[in-house]
Amino acid sequence: MSTTTPSQPPLVDPVELAADPYSVYARLREAGPVHRIAGTDGLPAWLVTRYDDVRQALADPRLSLDKRNATPGGYRGLALPPALDANLLNMDPPDHTRIRRLVSQAFTPRRIARLREPVRKTADSLLDAIEPYGRADLIASYAAPLPITVICDLLGVAPHDRHDFRSWTDAMVVPDPAQPDRAKEAVRDMLAFFTQLIADKRASPDDDLLSALIAVRDDEDRLSEDELMSLAFLILFAGYENTVHLIGNSTLALLSHPDQLRALRADPNRLGGAVEELARYDGPVPLAIRRFPTEDITIGGVGIPAGETVLLSLAAAHRDPHRFTEPDRLDIGRDATGHLALGHGIHYCLGAPLARMETEVALAALLDRFPTLALDIAPDELRRRPSMRARGLLDLPVRY
Repeated sequence: MSTTTPSQPPLVDPVELAADPYSVYARLREAGPVHRIAGTDGLPAWLVTRYDDVRQALADPRLSLDKRNATPGGYRGLALPPALDANLLNMDPPDHTRIRRLVSQAFTPRRIARLREPVRKTADSLLDAIEPYGRADLIASYAAPLPITVICDLLGVAPHDRHDFRSWTDAMVVPDPAQPDRAKEAVRDMLAFFTQLIADKRASPDDDLLSALIAVRDDEDRLSEDELMSLAFLILFAGYENTVHLIGNSTLALLSHPDQLRALRADPNRLGGAVEELARYDGPVPLAIRRFPTEDITIGGVGIPAGETVLLSLAAAHRDPHRFTEPDRLDIGRDATGHLALGHGIHYCLGAPLARMETEVALAALLDRFPTLALDIAPDELRRRPSMRARGLLDLPVRY
């Protein structure tokens, strides 16, 4: 295969990508496997669009997550203090392997299965609160508080200490140009929160994940202090952010496809497979975490120099007709095995079993409770996050 390096590749407007990603990705995917675009930080990046290339790149050890492998001055990204930045999304082996092994025990299928009933009780409690009103914003009243409760229970955050995590993550993921200091304030507040939380857990350990991680740090010295803090931050941030969007997007997809909703109601045993298809159809993460080649590489016949930013489009890969038949059609009976919504390779999402379970339980409880559930807004009036990083709804008005 010959290698090409476009001399002046066209830049794709990130605003257009955020507003209508699937039509943009379809156009790019048909035009070629790799394109030059403006990345999430506004600087040029390489976007990979076809399923086979994306899947292979996700597992390619030459594509590093460590920002130290980026070309100097060529990548800015989200600025975090060291105490929050030493996390798995910025690491390669062997540090990545060591830390992942320490925390993986918290996300085993057996442990997640034990959480199913408490999650269902939380879901039912949230639905109890909104049932009398006949209308609700499902993001604010259901999709957001459910994963916050689950993650905080897992980490051992007391109910009275559960701050407004949504405002923090919103400020970090979708910075407001009119409030340039808001993202910095959110980072500062999160750092102060986790500093105090870890201090409290050290003083009074309990039977929770954070206490267990502190014991590993203090007794065996297998985590640095920054790694401990960053790991707690990542579990909360990723466990909340992605699950909110997966629940919200999945609910919207079903409400927008009455035939699929009817099929699921007729046979609730299809819910597990339906969640896989919903994650493929409109997943919460359009782009995998950025990567940096440790050497000059070729993807899809396009040469990419070492150190430049590579973005792997999961959203484009999931609509690739060479991998999924009629990919723009939602089909809960489809075998969506092989979708990349939760990653692939050594960076496969640690919390994948938890995210799947929460989404299954959330949808089951919602559909059981409200047999007449319907959108309470015109589809074209729905508001989405203006972000390339996250695919999610700002609100989801429904009636029941």
